[in-house]
Amino acid sequence: MLDLFAGSGALGIEALSRGADRAVFVDDSKMAAAAIRRNLVALDLTTRSQVIAQDARRALVQLHRRAERFDLIFVDAPYDAHASAGALRAMGELDLIASGGWVAVEMSRRETPPEIPLLEKVSIATLGDHRVAIYRRTESAPL
Repeated sequence: MLDLFAGSGALGIEALSRGADRAVFVDDSKMAAAAIRRNLVALDLTTRSQVIAQDARRALVQLHRRAERFDLIFVDAPYDAHASAGALRAMGELDLIASGGWVAVEMSRRETPPEIPLLEKVSIATLGDHRVAIYRRTESAPL
């Protein structure tokens, strides 16, 4: 699983606790990355995880170069940057979403969840000032 704009790493850590084999955490904040590493050590999850402390776009390109694909991706970009839609498009272009994989994107309620080729919007919920869109990659040809 991939936890993009990971912050404290809570979503990825929860996924690991519920059976995910491996988690990659990406956040450009050195402080956030250090907090994630401390949490992973405290929970004895370091062997099943990786923390990448860099800009999301650069990290996605790095993961693409390593031919990574993810069955589950959480995207929770800062609202003021409006980066969630861009990250979703980049993941599609870089073919990081496994066939049948799921992507949960949190964004400002003012943003419209984008249409991405071969990603089906399964659900959209508006909760307070944010919106959560769930996508699933269709089983067909590569993005």
